[in-house]
Amino acid sequence: MENIEKSKHVAPADSCERPQPERRGGEKDRRCDRKARFKYYLVNGRRESARRTEDKTSYFFFDRYSQGMFTAITAILMLSIVDGLLTLLLIERGASELNPVMAYFLEYGPLSFIIAKYVLTSFGVFLLLIFKNVFINPISIYTQSLFTPVIFTFATVIVWELWLLFATR
Repeated sequence: MENIEKSKHVAPADSCERPQPERRGGEKDRRCDRKARFKYYLVNGRRESARRTEDKTSYFFFDRYSQGMFTAITAILMLSIVDGLLTLLLIERGASELNPVMAYFLEYGPLSFIIAKYVLTSFGVFLLLIFKNVFINPISIYTQSLFTPVIFTFATVIVWELWLLFATR
């Protein structure tokens, strides 16, 4: 009877070091393997949204994103490049850069300016993507709702720059 009791013993879930009787045909317990699998990030990911209601109110990170999110990120990055190129055209015509950070990079040349613009925009988009499911209490929205205003702002700036280019001819 004592041998039967020992074989039924299962270690607590947080201690994967102790041997446990295996009941699944020799497979290793998946809960003991804490490292993320690279193939999940490349191919299909594991989670796209929170399943429980209580999880939706806390910080929750995902490794799979929707096609709409990819489109928004691509649009923001492309609009940023177009904004940078139009800014360079306006500067050639006598305009000046009002953003002190971008004016600093402009001192090192147009290529440095474009690279800095892209890297800084990418960093901002990356932060928005990571924290896309964070609820911002003071304005009562989720962070993912900020992608649309960012796209609208970039589009408005580009329209303004185009107007400046064609109005000054």
